[in-house]
Amino acid sequence: MQGLIIFATFFAIFLASTVAIPSPLFPGNIICLLFDISNVSQASITSALANGIFYGFIAWIIFSLGSRWIEKNATKKQVDLEKK
Repeated sequence: MQGLIIFATFFAIFLASTVAIPSPLFPGNIICLLFDISNVSQASITSALANGIFYGFIAWIIFSLGSRWIEKNATKKQVDLEKK
């Protein structure tokens, strides 16, 4: 559930920032070039959606791996303390 919140937050941030500041940002600009989207409004929306999905997914992966690493280390330390 926390991963969904992280994804939705970063999706919204990158979606809004790409729409507000229309500068080329990977991967949105690449997708617009690959699909030959020349209409400015369509390119802006496509780029914003692609950036939101891409960076939201990256943030979710980092959060998930970080959470798993923290839980693993916390349980390891707890087991070490119980052995003493």
